[in-house]
Amino acid sequence: MVVGPEAEQVEFAAVGGGPAGLTAAFELARRDRRCLVLEADQVVGGISQTVLRDGWRFDIGGHRFFTKVQRVEDFWNEILGPDDFLLRPRMSRIYYDRKFFDYPLRAQNALSNLGVPEALRCLGSYAWARLRPPKDQTTFEGWVAARFGWRLYRIFFKTYTEKVWGVPAASIQADWAAQRIKNLSLAKAIVNALMPKRNQKDITSLIEEFRYPKYGPGMMWEACAEKLQDTGSEVRLGTRVERISRAADGGLELTTRSADGAERTVACRQLISSMPMAALIDALTPQAPPEVLAAARGLAYRDFLTVALVVPEKYSFPDNWIYIHSPEVRLGRVQNFGSWSPYLVKDGRTCLGLEYFVNEGDDLWSAEDADLVELGRRELDRLGLVDADAVEAGHVVRMPKAYPVYDADYAANVETLRAYLAAEWPDVHPVGRNGMHRYNNQDHSMLTAMLTVENLVEGAEHDIWAVNVEADYHETKSGGAPAGTGRSAPVVPAPRSTGPQETAGRPPVASR
Repeated sequence: MVVGPEAEQVEFAAVGGGPAGLTAAFELARRDRRCLVLEADQVVGGISQTVLRDGWRFDIGGHRFFTKVQRVEDFWNEILGPDDFLLRPRMSRIYYDRKFFDYPLRAQNALSNLGVPEALRCLGSYAWARLRPPKDQTTFEGWVAARFGWRLYRIFFKTYTEKVWGVPAASIQADWAAQRIKNLSLAKAIVNALMPKRNQKDITSLIEEFRYPKYGPGMMWEACAEKLQDTGSEVRLGTRVERISRAADGGLELTTRSADGAERTVACRQLISSMPMAALIDALTPQAPPEVLAAARGLAYRDFLTVALVVPEKYSFPDNWIYIHSPEVRLGRVQNFGSWSPYLVKDGRTCLGLEYFVNEGDDLWSAEDADLVELGRRELDRLGLVDADAVEAGHVVRMPKAYPVYDADYAANVETLRAYLAAEWPDVHPVGRNGMHRYNNQDHSMLTAMLTVENLVEGAEHDIWAVNVEADYHETKSGGAPAGTGRSAPVVPAPRSTGPQETAGRPPVASR
């Protein structure tokens, strides 16, 4: 295919205006390379955007700005000034049976809150599990029950895990538990509670403070987009990439469509893609071979929606979010946007973000906004957190493909796509969470973009697929032993798979 004279000519293009795409464009700009960023949404930031509705600002999933990657920290400081950041306390708890439990779990707090009779039952259940451990400890259910007993497993592990991933906990592999809970068991938790000084070197805790942009994470990416425009690069919103073709001169030709339906052609030499990996493969022309298309269609996603409810300030709580382990509601987690930043809310009121983990097209995803607001009101009232009549207003935000799902076939599918792109499309470079189908946090998505730019412009040979947090979870600090990530994603069985199960990345349930 010969690129026509009507095609817009650029050297670099980036698909996606989230952290990875904008970081790539900014890193190119500091090397005097212009980049055209194509974003399908009308706002930048991707899942790190800040949604504005009627003067209220919503953070999609919660984004803590803390990293052990110094160059990412430097990037944030370059985009926003010190007055743009707040230093916020880190606090999350579990809500069950109308009581708050420490997170991470502490034995004394948990058993005390449960009450003497239930605590004794839990201890008895744990003793029985030690005498008669579950036969199958390759599953999340068996692994946790063996270390905490069946009663504590059902109270603190089963319900929330199933809400997040939408599958029975018995079908999730133990890899997630082994990383998320690491070496903790009920016995060790009790010993640590009774003799904390003696065991302090073995205790891994979470960071106590983090920075946060005063107007939400979208503030970072809106400022980044503005700075990019000043360098001569362009961020084009409401523009979807529908087709990627090979040009006769060896470059790429992108067919884009704007929100008003207008089609446009962009020719580029290098394409940095943070669009979902499956969508990228579908856009390639000529069509990929059947085995590659099958691998792309085998990638799955977990979607996400937030029901934001405006309530009087008296219903506020100090936590950034609360995990809802109560099985009688579908609600998974509640954010208090006022605890993230007072600039997100209004005087005398706060806004609570009710988070539901869903699949695109299911009953919650397809429900009318008014029905979802009503569901949120009823569930908060049922939990005893907020009186239904106290809710003054509500807004709904849907986020498709929020979290890549790691089923038993995902690793093989991603490897098939990686090999195909490397062989047939070496000038297409996947980056970021959905671009690589890896649950990267914001900072690690940014790092994949930084390293990709160094590969393209400076001739470096970074392996961006080696970027993740498995070796050292970036929101933990340890008094001695190496910290586990606490973030491994569950491996769920895929009906079509007959091969061995793979260990995967991280879940969307702890902090981001």
